[in-house]
Amino acid sequence: MDDLVATSAGRVRGIARSPEVLAFLGIPYAAPPFGADRFRAPRPAAGWAGVRDARSFGPVAPQSARLPGMPTWSPGDEDVLTVNVWTRRPAADRPPSPVLCWLHGGAFTFGSAAQPDFDGTTLASAGLVVVTCNYRLGFEGFGRLAGFPDDRGLLDQLAALHWVRDEIAAFGGDPDQVTLAGQSAGATSAACLLGLPEARGLFRRVIAHSPVGVRFTRDAADDVAERIAAVAGLPSVTRLSEASPQTLVAASDAVSAACRADPAEGRRYYDSVLYGPVPADGGADALLAASPEEQLRTGLASDVDLLVCRTADEHWLLHAVDGVPSVVDEAGFADFVAAMGIPEEIVLGLRRRRPAASIVESYLDVFGEFVVGRPAARLIEEHVGAGGRAWSARFARRLGPGGPVPAWHNADLPFAFGNLDVPGAHFLIGGPPGEADRALSRRMTASWVGFATDGDPGWPAVPAAVGPSPTRIWQTPHDSLDRRADDGAVRRDTVRPNDTAG
Repeated sequence: MDDLVATSAGRVRGIARSPEVLAFLGIPYAAPPFGADRFRAPRPAAGWAGVRDARSFGPVAPQSARLPGMPTWSPGDEDVLTVNVWTRRPAADRPPSPVLCWLHGGAFTFGSAAQPDFDGTTLASAGLVVVTCNYRLGFEGFGRLAGFPDDRGLLDQLAALHWVRDEIAAFGGDPDQVTLAGQSAGATSAACLLGLPEARGLFRRVIAHSPVGVRFTRDAADDVAERIAAVAGLPSVTRLSEASPQTLVAASDAVSAACRADPAEGRRYYDSVLYGPVPADGGADALLAASPEEQLRTGLASDVDLLVCRTADEHWLLHAVDGVPSVVDEAGFADFVAAMGIPEEIVLGLRRRRPAASIVESYLDVFGEFVVGRPAARLIEEHVGAGGRAWSARFARRLGPGGPVPAWHNADLPFAFGNLDVPGAHFLIGGPPGEADRALSRRMTASWVGFATDGDPGWPAVPAAVGPSPTRIWQTPHDSLDRRADDGAVRRDTVRPNDTAG
């Protein structure tokens, strides 16, 4: 294999990313989900004659986001269901390489596989074949629409995994050694797929960084659809299929903004994410029969290894970018807890461990624990309880080159991918990286490679019996693990950290 690879759909020509790594970008894994195929399950991609240029990313899914270094969506861009592959140049004596298939985050509303943070060159140099994929977002991917399947974005991800199974050997990858990985919405997607019968055999391991809880019911999703239809000026939700993608993106942005501006919205005032997977709620016509945690309880995925990581200061990022409303006093904090339905044990537990925390600090800590910390811990608990193997990790690097910086949502990704200098990374990590940061990145990259290769990230798995559970703490030697006493961030009934520094 040089820069030309033959797939079942046709030949593709890639581009060199380093002396030993080639990238093949923008390869269709399914047909464009528009026209007659809009809002339907993904269909096979058409083949092509000759050689397809795979040296640039394909279009991103409909969205309004403008992220550093990422292409923006333009109306008329339709071939959005594509994958990107990074792989080493072939060697005669090299066996097929383990595969890491990445699902990007973005609140199920924005983001893409073209983000510079997810460039797979470093991981490919370390021995993996890296695949990233786009999938439908927002209403196109997760809006409820009568007569069409729910969770179309998850169906896209399943189609991408089928592409990996069928095609990755041509790129030097081992289809029997696939690790499905993701962060935030991507981690939640991976957790959903982990318990799906339709995904059996498509991957052997899962890496979930900062998984958020699945919290949408069909009623809630139907309410969102009604709001979108009203803002879009449609007479009923049945006409949503006639609205253009740009109309649905604009309407979604308007509904989300209205929620963020109105405390009477309750939970949506604090958490204005409109889209996400929708469990069947007892019905039989949906992809998801139940939440990821409930699906894991069945033991269906007990033969799949699971690595779960969260950051120590998850929601501090949303506060920094004005993504959550301000809470500045006890009355506001109490309103937040009531609106979100946060159990008293979370509030009391975190406040006991940090009695000197300010209102803002308590607000953000509780927010992150409720939205990410508890769902992450439950994934581990249910998987181990059903006989599976799981590993726990926490990213707690807080001392950047310019001084203290929170270990917030997304800050772990530049380290794990080995992309500390790409656009946007310096904001996440607090400035240009130092040598201690690069050493931490090398350790995290090696952990991912080890887990994807043989199921060993470098520390012990969570034991099946109740007791202390080793949790890898990713930090530099300059960080203080005890500064914020965040080792209470996982549930204490079954998963109790016995932290080991990374």
